[in-house]
Amino acid sequence: MTRVLGIHHVTAIAGDPQRNLDFYAGILGLRFVKRTVNFDDPQTYHFYYGDEIGTPGTIMTFFPWPGARRGRQGTGQVAVTSFAVLPTALGFWLERLIRHGIRFDGPTRRGATHGDTEQMLAFRDPDGLMLEIVAHPDADVRPAWGGAPGISREHALRGFHTVTLWEERGDDTERLLVDTLGFRPLREEEGTRRYTAGEGEPGSLVDVRTIGGFPNAVGGAGTVHHVAWSV
Repeated sequence: MTRVLGIHHVTAIAGDPQRNLDFYAGILGLRFVKRTVNFDDPQTYHFYYGDEIGTPGTIMTFFPWPGARRGRQGTGQVAVTSFAVLPTALGFWLERLIRHGIRFDGPTRRGATHGDTEQMLAFRDPDGLMLEIVAHPDADVRPAWGGAPGISREHALRGFHTVTLWEERGDDTERLLVDTLGFRPLREEEGTRRYTAGEGEPGSLVDVRTIGGFPNAVGGAGTVHHVAWSV
């Protein structure tokens, strides 16, 4: 079987289109690659953000439905979407989130027991979508776009680092990732198992967090609609 190569894009649901654009292009500095319609619902937009040329692994897309009800994070869902940056850029993002009044947690260190330490900032977008900025030395495997005002190429987001799935039990998901899609287990830490489609570099990673007892996820604004894989 030809295995999956990593994350291609993540698509989420938003509310107000202009607010979504202001956040992802304005504050996070992603390039607004294109605007189409949602072909399942042509009355609404489909926004694409990424790097300069829309490289697979950098693309975050949204279906913005004005007035959409807020979703709920829970089991059976891609709950957290993480972007990669160089370790030298984390201080810049900490200051930028503060300057724009965005509440965040961190910097938090994880992976120290596995010799693959990464630091991250956790925050939410205006619709409540859970996001992370993760500093990792291998973030330089993907070039950055340097065209966003106030964000240098050195500090820019470099596509995805990982997506985190929340599950009642992780075993079924592990079988799908490993046996069907060709991921391999990389490590386990505090109830979260990490899998990679490559050598553990940003953009090839999926974290599966077991959170038994949480309510099931409910789709809506601020939740991930789907993640797509590169092949």
